Amino acid sequence: MNTTPYITFSTEQLEKVGNAVIYLSERIPQLSKTRLLKLLYIMDEISIKKSGIPLLNLKYKVWKFGPVSEELFIDLSTEPTLLSKYIRRQDDGSHIIAQSAFSDDEFSDNDIALMNLVIEKFGKKSAQELISYTHRLNSPWYHTAKENAVLELLEREEINNTEFLINMGQIIAHDERKLEIYNEYIETH
Repeated sequence: MNTTPYITFSTEQLEKVGNAVIYLSERIPQLSKTRLLKLLYIMDEISIKKSGIPLLNLKYKVWKFGPVSEELFIDLSTEPTLLSKYIRRQDDGSHIIAQSAFSDDEFSDNDIALMNLVIEKFGKKSAQELISYTHRLNSPWYHTAKENAVLELLEREEINNTEFLINMGQIIAHDERKLEIYNEYIETH
């Protein structure tokens, strides 16, 4: 475990996140911070829908521009430190560039297929289109914002972020088997 106070990643999780970021940055031209953060979230959401297990198992908070992994947002807001082994920001700071070669050690064939699906379906979308997707009616972001009475505040831009964590299990709450798989995974990781 890294000792920096805000970092909550195990070495294995950081390897997986870092290599997922490399994978995306090698395949999506001019990948911005916002697009990257949304694509990582979408990968977790789709993975949970398919199997009950998150691909990256990041914690997402309800912020104005959608579900955000606060640790990654902070790291990507300047030259990365947490992800410095994996990526760097382009000279003008606007895009994410791979710093090393992709390693598939942490990924199954299904994981790679899932990442390819997300790239195919969402890789060409703008940051605003991805934000709209993650804010859609009945999305986990929408439900969490509404349940905690911050939806209108965020939409009216009276606040930019919250400390409310999105319960990703709500994605599969209707599927008892997947929910059991999800809860067991969360308890052990």
